[in-house]
Amino acid sequence: MEILLVDDELEFISTLAERLRYRGIEVIYTAKPAEAVELVKNHCFQVAVLDMKMPGISGLELEAQLQPYCPDMKFIFLTGHGSEEDYVAGKSVSAFYLLKPINIEVLVAKIREAAVSEGKA
Repeated sequence: MEILLVDDELEFISTLAERLRYRGIEVIYTAKPAEAVELVKNHCFQVAVLDMKMPGISGLELEAQLQPYCPDMKFIFLTGHGSEEDYVAGKSVSAFYLLKPINIEVLVAKIREAAVSEGKA
């Protein structure tokens, strides 16, 4: 399984990517949302894990930019602000929302659950 990880905190995502790889998940990551769009134009990932708040763009706005290139890609949103309920209300029911700090085992389970929902785990 291969996922895309996008968060403007480079140290956070590089560490998270390492921890996910240790658990058998292939990860491509970037701290630049525009780079994420370019990556998805050339390769569809099963799951994208996106930060909800990045400079100049929200995770939901980035999802809208990525989805046309990979319509079957599933999304997991990470947030360090507010509560999970704040983000779930009115949002896509097919996406997952997790609060920072991230419990790595919960994230791995959500990644696998999202991938299985497409039958590609």
